[in-house]
Amino acid sequence: MRRAAPGVAAVLFAGLAALTGCGSDALTTPVEAAVPPTAKAATPTPAAANALAGLAVAPSGFLKGSSDDPRQLNGPFTRQGFVDVLSASPAKDLALLLNAGCTDGYRTFRLSPDRRKRVTVQLFKTRSKAKAQDLQKGFWSQDEHGAPFAVPGLPGALTDARTEVDGVTGKFEAVAEASITVGAMVAEVTVSQTGTIDKPPTPDTKLAATMIRLQQARLTTNSG
Repeated sequence: MRRAAPGVAAVLFAGLAALTGCGSDALTTPVEAAVPPTAKAATPTPAAANALAGLAVAPSGFLKGSSDDPRQLNGPFTRQGFVDVLSASPAKDLALLLNAGCTDGYRTFRLSPDRRKRVTVQLFKTRSKAKAQDLQKGFWSQDEHGAPFAVPGLPGALTDARTEVDGVTGKFEAVAEASITVGAMVAEVTVSQTGTIDKPPTPDTKLAATMIRLQQARLTTNSG
């Protein structure tokens, strides 16, 4: 799974925005307006917006990230925008994206109403099914994984759950992540939350599994 850019904890973001979606316990797949990032390199092209808008699922009742922080992007991104703003390993990721023929992607970032839980979904459009699998494995191999969890109906999903100390805040962080490919698309879901040594968090594998299953269904429907 893709880590946050240097100086930012893994998928640890803070942001304020309006509520999204429908009911409080439902999950939806809204067509989201791109949040203009402050970094010029992350500005999506019209073609990317038209091709990928609405493909990423998002948990309803959660908040969007801050529009002032491009790392909390909600909307399309270009390959260069991802490398410049969102990647923790720019050189490696650029090589993987070039090899996969990936020029565009899409991202949603959400905060729970109490701002303790963060959900990130990233999509990457590649040249072919084989290239998507190469990109997925290339991304996944950059981090250590030792605690996979099951995703009913998706036995081939790459998954991991871990609890670690955040290098920026010093707080404990629990992360559940999952990655799949659907045709020429790579989809990554990360659910994270922070806690303290007195109240250590637990990775929310249930939400991560639900999100990746919904993402798979969404992409399958739209690719058909």
